[in-house]
Amino acid sequence: MVARILIIEDHAANLDLMTYLLTAFGYTLLGAANGRSGMEIAAREKPELIICDIQLPDISGYEIAARLKQDEQMRNTPLVAITALAMVGDRERVLQAGFDGYISKPITPETFVAEVESFLSLKQRAPKEHPSAAVSAPEAEPQLPLREPLPPRATILAVDNVRSNLELARSIFEPSGYRVMLADDVEAAMALARQTRPDLVLSDVNMPEGSGLELVLRLKSDPTLNDIPVVLISATLPRDTRDDLVVAAGATRFLRRPIDPIVLLKEIEDCLEMSRRAHA
Repeated sequence: MVARILIIEDHAANLDLMTYLLTAFGYTLLGAANGRSGMEIAAREKPELIICDIQLPDISGYEIAARLKQDEQMRNTPLVAITALAMVGDRERVLQAGFDGYISKPITPETFVAEVESFLSLKQRAPKEHPSAAVSAPEAEPQLPLREPLPPRATILAVDNVRSNLELARSIFEPSGYRVMLADDVEAAMALARQTRPDLVLSDVNMPEGSGLELVLRLKSDPTLNDIPVVLISATLPRDTRDDLVVAAGATRFLRRPIDPIVLLKEIEDCLEMSRRAHA
């Protein structure tokens, strides 16, 4: 039976990225945003593997490991730490706490699934012929995708100061045949847009080095770039912010995080189709 995997992670973007990657390979995912809910789900669902962040807002990953290893029903369930810890002795502390291994943050989308599968038995692993396995790499040539890349359907420029959000965008769009360019601030985005004109820009709103609204204004003021559709996305704008006011600034659409990866892909494809019809 293909494994059910529980991820305990309080950072929404990290949880979304890991969930997307493992789901794409055929695994059933259970998610928890804090330690207490993670323990409740583990006790109720008895997953075949648990991935747990070390630094959680309520119960630490170390405490979760201690409790699980004292539980007769859960003590043999593989427990993997996901952590950005990099100090001398951290690895030993993680293993001594009861974890069976760990994966470093930020995760690498191209290798993450294989890292997770190393903790599963062969019968618990998803079939390799799973149609969404394009984000994996073949054993013979790890630097190449499992299948020949699709001809780019369009080029998407993703702009965000949070690296995990950029990697999430890449993992969503590239398997669907899009070329993805990444920028972590407005200046880098403008430079990339001028160098390689994208078909669409997906930008976070609140960034420390210039906002998504500033990026919209700069794109719209450039005669060579002003017809590029711009989709703004944010988890921090007040819920009473009117979407039409954000769009009135020049954006094509405004989306709110958290958003399901499939919904995000559909929104982007709708905007690209609208742009194609407008220029037909």
